[in-house]
Amino acid sequence: MPKLLRGFRDIFGPQAAALTALENAARKVFKLYGVQELRIPTVELKELFVKSTGTTTDIVQKEMYAFEASHHTVALRPEGTPGVVRAYIENNFSQAEPVQQFFYIGNMFRAERPQTGRYREFEQIGAELIGNSAPAADAQAILMLKDIMLAFGVKNYKVKINSLGCPKCRPQYREKLFAYLSQNKQELCELCKDRLERNPLRVLDCKIDGAKFAANAPKMELCPECQEHFDMLKKLLAGKIEYEVDPCLVRGLDYYTRTVFEFQAGNQSQNAIAAGGRYDTLIQSMGGVPMPAVGWALGAERTCLALGEYQPEKQTKVFVVCLEKPCIEYSFNIMQSLREAGIITEGGLFDRNVKTQMRQSDRAKADFAVIIGGNEMAANTAVLKDLTTGEQKEYPLKELPCAIKNR
Repeated sequence: MPKLLRGFRDIFGPQAAALTALENAARKVFKLYGVQELRIPTVELKELFVKSTGTTTDIVQKEMYAFEASHHTVALRPEGTPGVVRAYIENNFSQAEPVQQFFYIGNMFRAERPQTGRYREFEQIGAELIGNSAPAADAQAILMLKDIMLAFGVKNYKVKINSLGCPKCRPQYREKLFAYLSQNKQELCELCKDRLERNPLRVLDCKIDGAKFAANAPKMELCPECQEHFDMLKKLLAGKIEYEVDPCLVRGLDYYTRTVFEFQAGNQSQNAIAAGGRYDTLIQSMGGVPMPAVGWALGAERTCLALGEYQPEKQTKVFVVCLEKPCIEYSFNIMQSLREAGIITEGGLFDRNVKTQMRQSDRAKADFAVIIGGNEMAANTAVLKDLTTGEQKEYPLKELPCAIKNR
């Protein structure tokens, strides 16, 4: 019998309920911030991710699912930002409405080693704020994430921020970092030896070498414009969210400029549950007009782990039990009328005996059973049984929904 591929999974029960609750919490926050949904394709041209994400990143070098299809090299999306930027350019948003706020919710794919909270198919919730170069956009992106955590119930997390500078001040830092890492080149992993020549910042984000070299690495010296931007961001966040400035924080994608940030939970080495930053040069590098932007992505599975056991809001549930075959249509109509009244209703096992139906009501964790036989059908009533206390009472059909809600 065929089995699941390693790194993939079926999601059901409490895990599915937790993911749905997180999605609903995010949608409510996005609505408050005026962010609109953008649904991007699951499959794009591979070159989209190579050009945007960067040739020295783990995603492009070893994690992307790419294959030939219809005379093109395509890839399952490993992240959401490139697809959003491509849609922004291709649909000419920069001409009609340059300032845009998008969110996306969808599955991503990376061929990396499965571990707790990390799968080869995983869900991301992301936001991209395009067209605003002010630090207020950075602050808004960070506080949006905070509000989603609050709405979902995650409390034990910490926030780290940093600035990676801009094309004016980063080259000097790159030279200093290259000199520092070159002294320790023999200690680098094979991937980082290659990255050292092309993009030494990637070494600080490496899962193997990052922690080893970050502590003693030279610190970024920002140009006046970048320093002013970062200082204003810190002022805007003051009193609204607790955060730590981490000079060693480097995101694993090549397109970030200036602000980067991470929401972290847990003690494991890979503890980021959400992260993002500013990417003011990406849209132009992909063929669009120069346009500032800031965005983030949240790992849904990791965020659910940070929450712990998900406790869904208690809602009353009833189970309709039919005692006799002539009452099937009557029972079915009652089932539908209760749903129309907004009451969670299960049942429909009308070809089974009463004992089997009642056993299923226990498995369904129903609060009440609505029991219908010939006498109830003749009187246009139903018996409502409290499955916790065993108490039961007969009600006219028109009073049944109110009786359930009141009890």
